[in-house]
Amino acid sequence: MLATAAILGACQSGLAPSPTSEMPSSGEQTTLGLRTIAEIPLSSSASRFDYQSLDPTRKQLYIAHMGANLVTVFDIQTREVITDIENMADVHGVLAVPEIGLTFATTTGSHEVAVIDQQSLRVVARMAGGNYPDGLAYAPDQGKLFVSDQFGKAVIVLDANTYELIDTIDVGGEVGNTRYDPASHQILANVQTRNQVVNIDPKSDQVIARTDVPGCEHPHGLYIDAEARLAFIACEENATMVSVDLNSMQITATLKTGDKPDVLAFDPGLHRLYIAAESGVLTIFEEHGNKVELLAQGMLAPSAHTVAVDPETHRLYFPLENQDGKPVLRIMEPS
Repeated sequence: MLATAAILGACQSGLAPSPTSEMPSSGEQTTLGLRTIAEIPLSSSASRFDYQSLDPTRKQLYIAHMGANLVTVFDIQTREVITDIENMADVHGVLAVPEIGLTFATTTGSHEVAVIDQQSLRVVARMAGGNYPDGLAYAPDQGKLFVSDQFGKAVIVLDANTYELIDTIDVGGEVGNTRYDPASHQILANVQTRNQVVNIDPKSDQVIARTDVPGCEHPHGLYIDAEARLAFIACEENATMVSVDLNSMQITATLKTGDKPDVLAFDPGLHRLYIAAESGVLTIFEEHGNKVELLAQGMLAPSAHTVAVDPETHRLYFPLENQDGKPVLRIMEPS
């Protein structure tokens, strides 16, 4: 049934097969309604990846190759690696902010946030990032960067222009991902060890609301669909995704994912939410208004816990740490 739903969903969206695409190489890809169109070799060792961030203006994908201490910059048009930015110790989070020409990366091994100039693709500054910097969010009105200090139990506030520390916001527990909501102009952050999400006012750098998320154990991943006024939260310890109405802060859905869900990506054109899990299982949900339903679920690849999507082409990017002993970037699209 899932395979049928996935294929019907793709057909209803009007997606035609690409003439250069390859047919699926496994039944699992058919079940997911996706097909592989390329696998690009990546640099260095077969080791862990983490977050990704797409710069749609330059068509560049920034990939945190955590185990190799690299940020890989990939051209999504030519399908070539542009460069590997080195000395990025234990890099976790990465966030491209094209409006200011910078990309930020949390180098957890050095407790810093690295500032990458998008034109030269070089590190131009490093900022103190707390104890364990992880996720990143940017508030454009204030020009502030909000950093999840996971084990420091705080959100670190940095000036994205002067690269100075502004504030440290104690949220009372380990911090999961942090996101900016462009509709409310607030920062949202998951508090993993309290099973809560907090709202932060980026003007005052104060927690202004705190919401319990029942049925969600250890909320980690977070994505905000500002238009639909929904927040999607990946619950790491009980393999669940909950959606939260951002107007009422009430849970609207509780649905199962693969074990240890991690990174979320959203395709606004297709209204599809992709959740990649540490178990290698990919779960695809479809959004209908303010409701969400399961579209497909299946094994993608071992340790395939990070996903990015290009909203223009609907293509998906999965850096895989070990394919025949080497890291690759698997590019897929809805079939």
